[in-house]
Amino acid sequence: MKKPILAFDVDGVLVDVTESYRETISRTVERFTGRLISHAEIQDYKVRGNASNDWLLTHEIIAGRGVEAPFEEVKAHFQKLFLGNGGNGSEGLIQRERWIPNPGLLEGLAERFRLAVFTARPREELDITLARFASGIAFEPIVAMEDVREPKPSPDGLYRIFGQIDLQEGYYIGDTADDARAARAAGIRFVGVGGPSNPRYIDLVFQFQAEGAYAIIDDVNFIERAFE
Repeated sequence: MKKPILAFDVDGVLVDVTESYRETISRTVERFTGRLISHAEIQDYKVRGNASNDWLLTHEIIAGRGVEAPFEEVKAHFQKLFLGNGGNGSEGLIQRERWIPNPGLLEGLAERFRLAVFTARPREELDITLARFASGIAFEPIVAMEDVREPKPSPDGLYRIFGQIDLQEGYYIGDTADDARAARAAGIRFVGVGGPSNPRYIDLVFQFQAEGAYAIIDDVNFIERAFE
């Protein structure tokens, strides 16, 4: 009998990106506009949706502040901050990431589920993080930014995951409006991760409820409660 699949988003679910991706957005916006953007303001964009690509989001924020900057320049500065001068992730803000799952959590889930990943991260950056924190976990399949024609909230990535294993039963674990909408569009049960430390926690919970979330948890370490 085939195991049901448990597909994870990465940022905000498996990895705390407050001091990595979110801080990179803030610093890049400051570089081009001269003004910081708070993490709460960034979360407002995430709650709104259509904000899964952090390069595009950063460029949008800069433009919204009345500054015209070429997208490629914004992206290049973003990547320099995030991956460091060497561009390989050995330095830069990616090193501030924190792995969220407690030891043994994913190993235990793997006894009941087939674990997969659907993320808006570029595969190179995903590989750096998984090698650092979860080299012993077999995620299969993995769907990253380059693997889909349309980003979330499009369900393309979930179709790829569930199509590959011909399985109609499973869950997608995410922390944004785009994650919830992708799951709903694909007909996959969605488990929303709210996170009480999220500056827009209540708004996000209400949004997950409106999108028909199967369950809402505060942290991926409480995932077992979703199946009770």
